[in-house]
Amino acid sequence: MAAQFHTLPPLPYAYDALEPVISKQIMELHHQKHHQTYINNLNAALSAHASATQTNDVPTLISLQQKIRFNGGGHINHSLFWKNLTPPGTPGNDLAGAAPTLREAIVSRWGSEAAFTEAFNQTLLGLQGSGWGWLVSSGGARGRLEIVTTKDQDPVTGPDVPVFGVDMWEHAYYLQYLNNKAGYVQGIWKIINWAEAEKRFTAGVENPVKL
Repeated sequence: MAAQFHTLPPLPYAYDALEPVISKQIMELHHQKHHQTYINNLNAALSAHASATQTNDVPTLISLQQKIRFNGGGHINHSLFWKNLTPPGTPGNDLAGAAPTLREAIVSRWGSEAAFTEAFNQTLLGLQGSGWGWLVSSGGARGRLEIVTTKDQDPVTGPDVPVFGVDMWEHAYYLQYLNNKAGYVQGIWKIINWAEAEKRFTAGVENPVKL
C-alpha cells in the first residue's frame, strides 16, 4: 500500500495582503516554513505507517499515532486558518453583510457582537502555552455556538464544526508584536473572513486536506 502525500495549499491572497495586521515576513515564514514542516512530517509519518501496516508492525503503528495527530492537526488547522482570513477592508470582513445567519446566532448566544468579541478575546489571552482558539458550531452546522481552545495542534473534530480559528502559537505573531499578544488578538478581527465563517456555520466544512 503506497502512502499518499499532502502538499502545501496556496494562500488565497498575497503574502502582504493582511498587512498591517500580519506582516508579509510572518506570513511567508508561517506558510512556507511552519506549515510546510507539518506537511513534511505528516508525509513521513504516513509513509512509515504504510510500511508498518504492510508488515503488521503493531508497535510501530502505535508509536506513529502522536506524530500523525500533531502534524496532521497542524496541516488541518493551518489549511483552515488561511481561508478564514481575508485582507482588511474587503467585503468578506464585514460581519453583518457577509454573515447574517452567523451574526444572528452570535447575538442570540452572547447578547451582542461586542460581548462575543470580548469573550473570544479573553479566551485567546487566557490560553496558556501553544494552541488555538475556535468558534465552534456544536454537533454540526447551525448548532449551538461555543468558544473553545485546543492544545498544540489538536484540531476540532467532528461532529463539531470549526467556524473559524485563531492561531495562538508565538510563530503566528511574535516577529511583529513581540510580547504584545493582546495587540495581535485585537487586530485579528480586522482580517476575519466572515463570508467563509458563514459558509462553515450554515453548511459545515469539507475536509480541508484532501489528497
